[in-house]
Amino acid sequence: MKTIGLIGGTGWESTAEYYKLINEKTNAKLGGLNFAKCILYSFNYAEINELNKANRIDEFFEPLLVACNTIIEAGAGCIMLCANTMHMFAEKLTMQIPVPLIHIAEATASDITRHGISKVGLLGTRYTMERDFYRNKLAASDIETIIPSESERDFVHNCIFEELLKSKFTEDSKSRLLEIIGNLKAGGADGIILGCTEIPLLIKDDDVDMPLFNTTELHAQAAVDFAIG
Repeated sequence: MKTIGLIGGTGWESTAEYYKLINEKTNAKLGGLNFAKCILYSFNYAEINELNKANRIDEFFEPLLVACNTIIEAGAGCIMLCANTMHMFAEKLTMQIPVPLIHIAEATASDITRHGISKVGLLGTRYTMERDFYRNKLAASDIETIIPSESERDFVHNCIFEELLKSKFTEDSKSRLLEIIGNLKAGGADGIILGCTEIPLLIKDDDVDMPLFNTTELHAQAAVDFAIG
């Protein structure tokens, strides 16, 4: 079994969910008292958010690379970035680290294809929805991506940063997110990517009548598959 390297704290609630899912899925495969071998490097999100507020998020690459190398030196056999947005750095990281990076969008694209879906709606931070690093991975699997309107993107982004990352889960925000999902469905989406690892803590499969792609769970499964082989 390979050791999974987790880069977390972005934020801590979803990092805790990653740890739980990875151990549950490892035990489901191997049984007994088998659980995952993991190394976790957890950031203080306030430091990242200062870069975000100053529109300097690209400067986060260097501390992220340091974190990756730290846990690789400690024995990690792969790297997982425990947030969709952090995958804006994935391509650059892959060229500078000596172990595989398990990409969240590739794991998501694989499951979308398995469902026979070719057009999806994407929810996440403004970076995930508006930059092309995520949509390009989906396009490589012939998956078309649509995103919410500008005002809806503002709401989703602010909901993540002002509520979900602070462990605030309200019915009002849930209702608004479900309304946005409905608009994406009306725009032709046959499934919805919950492209922020905090969103599945609020929106569940039973809340909608179309496939939801829980990126946290799909990413965790991909890591377990890699680690066990």
